[in-house]
Amino acid sequence: MNQRDWLLRALAVAALLIGTAPLARAAELDGNALLKANQDPNDWVMYHGNYNSWHYSALDQINSSNVKQLQLVWMHNPGASPHGGIQSFPLAIDGTIYYTTAGSQIWAINGATGEFLWTFKPKINEDISTATPYNPYNRGVAAGYGNLYVGTTDGRLIAVDMKSGQPQWDVKLIDVAKGAKGFTGAPLVVKDKVIIGANGGELAGCCGPIFGVDAKSGKKVWQFDTIGGDERSRASWGNDSWKTGGGGGWMTGTYDQTTNTVFWGTANPAPDYDLERRPGDNLYTSGVVALDPDSGALKSFFQEVPHDSWDFDGAVGEFVMLDRGGQHYVVHPNKGGYIYVYNRDIGEGPLKVENVWHLGETSNFVTGVDPHTGKLEGRKDITIGKHDNVCPAVDGAISWNSGAYSPDTGLYYKIGQEWCQNMEAQRLRKPNDYSGEVYMSATYTPIAPPGHAAAYGHINATDPITGKKVWEVNYKYPPMASLLATKGDLLFVPGADGMLDALDAKTGQKLWSHNDGIGHDGGIITYAVNGKQYIAVTTGWGSYVSQNLAILFGEPFKSMPMNGGTLNVYALP
Repeated sequence: MNQRDWLLRALAVAALLIGTAPLARAAELDGNALLKANQDPNDWVMYHGNYNSWHYSALDQINSSNVKQLQLVWMHNPGASPHGGIQSFPLAIDGTIYYTTAGSQIWAINGATGEFLWTFKPKINEDISTATPYNPYNRGVAAGYGNLYVGTTDGRLIAVDMKSGQPQWDVKLIDVAKGAKGFTGAPLVVKDKVIIGANGGELAGCCGPIFGVDAKSGKKVWQFDTIGGDERSRASWGNDSWKTGGGGGWMTGTYDQTTNTVFWGTANPAPDYDLERRPGDNLYTSGVVALDPDSGALKSFFQEVPHDSWDFDGAVGEFVMLDRGGQHYVVHPNKGGYIYVYNRDIGEGPLKVENVWHLGETSNFVTGVDPHTGKLEGRKDITIGKHDNVCPAVDGAISWNSGAYSPDTGLYYKIGQEWCQNMEAQRLRKPNDYSGEVYMSATYTPIAPPGHAAAYGHINATDPITGKKVWEVNYKYPPMASLLATKGDLLFVPGADGMLDALDAKTGQKLWSHNDGIGHDGGIITYAVNGKQYIAVTTGWGSYVSQNLAILFGEPFKSMPMNGGTLNVYALP
């Protein structure tokens, strides 16, 4: 080979290496790199994978023709994870896996070998952390600027160095004087901001905040209050009830670069059922807000459940970004079981509803939702007293776990959970303003839906815009974890009974299954290290919703431990 040929070949190899080099080098993962996250399937750099929120990977080394050979290659056991197993969504960056356990503990693991690298365990104020029924859950971290960002249940946001695990800054965002609220969901990095929303829809306290924080310094830049933040909101809460109104935005939203808009789901108002305590629509709870990520200013909104009577909030963090026929859509599931399709081109007034379709199969809280306006039809509001066969139950037909969308099939895959409840709503004593007291009072008994022998779950493959169903797979036990679609024509389903399934994404046929030994409540991702594809899934049982399965089904859930779990990683031999 002469010198010229050698140089040309060297340049070609260099170009190939540059073209395939990871975009997500830890120190270079800034706002611009995050915008390109969908171009590099080797990494999984944010909760929803990238800003499209598809929960889809273009990796296809593992595919429908060879998935039967998939094997467990390593596990990581973080030890006890009390009060709800592991609900985390892992990240994969530069060959390292990062995930969280209860108490906002972060673990860093070599993604190829399972070698332990480091852990970070913040000291949590237990008095504040245990003041709500859903603590001390944590569902994940955000990454950017060389840091991992994690919220805590005592109201803090912490930056941790991605390489060493050492804290860089630790800021208190929530003033306990305005309600004992904290953070359980993963943050979202947008440009130079870390955005995170509070929990607390069941607590008496203003204002259900969502925060924008400088990613480098930890300085709070803006705060948007889901209740009482502007005159329009305050006017929609009769008798100044916004001061004890709950609210929040406890799951991770997403970002639309084309309109410079953050979409975020909002939580239920408080109290849940003593509706006379909060007359009015109770803006901006139980719906969607569209915010300017630079200032936190409200650009638009839509209240999916005005004057929410059922705890069917919109805080489900899934916002699936789709373009079709020249239209720009965002698809958002609501806890009540209806899927809202919005036009994401922000105009004057509320978000424009393009369609609403029903994923749930046994609901009776409304007779329907107008597909053009999003208005609830035939409401059956909860009043003080006993109510039988309320469908779905307070847990919703849709929970916080995410579905998946495949651009290869054009299908949206989503879990529906079907059970109802007998309940009694009780009159409440009004707490003091901003007190942070639990502000809900009802007894619930989960039951099978009318006409069914038992509760059940299902995975639907639908056209995400029209809601036309292509296939459906029923599950005896409703899955409680998130889904993953891949270019290998696969849909991965982590099951409640511990089974991890791989389905044919085109037909729903089960192609492979493995018993992880304990139920799944968290996330699943795929990534690649040195050209080898891996599947990583968290196990660990016991979220607030999943505990109902012990009542509905008995075993194996009565005996399933709720204080542990593992990170399991699979690959081809």
